[in-house]
Amino acid sequence: METFRFAQPDMLYLLLLVPVLIILWIIGNRKRRLARERFGDAPMLEQLSPDYSPARMAVKFIIRLLAFVMAVLTVARPQFGSRLEEVKREGVEVVIALDVSNSMLAADITPSRLERAKQAITQLVDQLKEDRIGLILFAGDAYTQIPVTNDYLSAKMFLSTAGPDAVSKQGTAIGAAIDLGIRSFTPESDKSRALIIITDGENHEDDAVEKAREAAEKGIVVHTIGIGSPDGSPIPVVTGGRTDYLKDSQGNTVISKLDEKGLQEIASVTGGRYVRASNTSIGLTEIYNDIGRMKKSEINAMMYTEYNEQFLIPAALLFILLVTDLLLADRKNNLLRRIGIIGKEPKQDRI
Repeated sequence: METFRFAQPDMLYLLLLVPVLIILWIIGNRKRRLARERFGDAPMLEQLSPDYSPARMAVKFIIRLLAFVMAVLTVARPQFGSRLEEVKREGVEVVIALDVSNSMLAADITPSRLERAKQAITQLVDQLKEDRIGLILFAGDAYTQIPVTNDYLSAKMFLSTAGPDAVSKQGTAIGAAIDLGIRSFTPESDKSRALIIITDGENHEDDAVEKAREAAEKGIVVHTIGIGSPDGSPIPVVTGGRTDYLKDSQGNTVISKLDEKGLQEIASVTGGRYVRASNTSIGLTEIYNDIGRMKKSEINAMMYTEYNEQFLIPAALLFILLVTDLLLADRKNNLLRRIGIIGKEPKQDRI
């Protein structure tokens, strides 16, 4: 089965302009209608400007909007994979376990602990070439967001949806994340494997250190990144469009504090590194440099090695739309009406 992709996917962000253009056109059209209503009543204006056609102007706008969409798709270069081959690469397997509990919404790391972590992971994925990456989300339990893969584009896409709503159980079960991470790697024992845990470290669910020892026995190095401040920060909660802060059963504001001791111990028992994140650096780069010094192992991956360009399809549609826009006048075309293409003018009685 062939695979579909865009060679320049970043160009698709231009499609965000489509709703903006629609809103601007609606506002402009309303202003034109109000201006005509102030000028005189509708029957008189129709007699004064018989060639004016609001419907035709709307059709032209739709044509131009579709042309813009086709132009964006053309420059994004749609492609179909045509040749699937097994490719051998030298690299390591990296699984990132990202804490998406409510405490990660605290803003002692701007714009929030979670958003800053997602930004850093995206930057790391952009640097990957030969290594494979997987993503785990955890809170009160752990879930595989994307299995270990070479598909970096999909990894970034799934990462963008990560948040507290992606998990059904709140809490911070670091041990569950390590356990799932152990099971996420390729089973072969000779693979170089590293697990990176990004969390505020407030573990209340399980024995994470014991799970880290299990990982060490299987040759998996666990690195930890503590994100947040030891002094702590309140957890924002949005209710009814108003931002408040999470409170406990006694009505006191909950303060989420970074627990460095537990994260340091987890990293220590596996020979990994602990890094405290800051607003300037999350610490992923330092950890990935350590991972880069690990022994590279041969990784087999099925990949499409040839792609057929499909940009001519949206380009052809773009050309047709532009020609149609040129042929379609803003106003009623009297010449076309006379020769019978649109419709004949009503005959006038002679006096």
